[in-house]
Amino acid sequence: MKVGFFDSGIGGTCILNAFKKLCPDVETEYIADSAHCPYGNRPQDEIVRLSDANVRKLLGRGCGMVVVACNTATAAAIDYLRAHYPDVPFVGIEPALKPAALRSKTGVVGVLATAGTFGGRLYNETKAKFARNVTVLAVVADEFVTEVERLHGAPIEELERNEYARVEKLVRAKVEPLLKAGADKIVLGCTHFPHLKPVIEKVCNGRAEVLDPSMAVARQAKRMMEVAERVKLDTNA
Repeated sequence: MKVGFFDSGIGGTCILNAFKKLCPDVETEYIADSAHCPYGNRPQDEIVRLSDANVRKLLGRGCGMVVVACNTATAAAIDYLRAHYPDVPFVGIEPALKPAALRSKTGVVGVLATAGTFGGRLYNETKAKFARNVTVLAVVADEFVTEVERLHGAPIEELERNEYARVEKLVRAKVEPLLKAGADKIVLGCTHFPHLKPVIEKVCNGRAEVLDPSMAVARQAKRMMEVAERVKLDTNA
């Protein structure tokens, strides 16, 4: 089965790369909708329309399953996509708030995401169910998306000194207030943010664990793909 991935830009490649590590022989297709990046500050109906267009392109390219490799698109469009393409397995993504809340020792968790993600049903349902006993500090970090796109996915470690210092300053402005407030878990709630993980971890300097859901999403995609393939075999038997 060919598996398709889409995001508002190159952010979702962190999930694509994790999936390829698990399933190196599976054919994949990736759409980076950079022309409309970022999705985070767009109205929900527009995100649904853009997501639907991406899905139609992936299905047209022979994909049998789609990974919505974007937190904002998942929040805004996953219910619509599942309803309008009932025969297509969809894998979405949401911030790793549940494990952060359950593992926090200080009772304070920081979440870095876009406004669209924070306003989504999945995030708020997870928060209400699993984070009732912790303080959740939500920080909108749309600038991180813009930064990752501007760097075109270049490894942070390979940036020139002045460029790295500029990125670190941007990251520190968002992360330091979370650390000062006592957060011991920092959730990366946008698929662009793992591209900045080395800098975020440097700023944390061991004071907080940085949670990147990329591999967890890739494992779920692998499981769903295997289930879909078994169902297809049983149907054709």
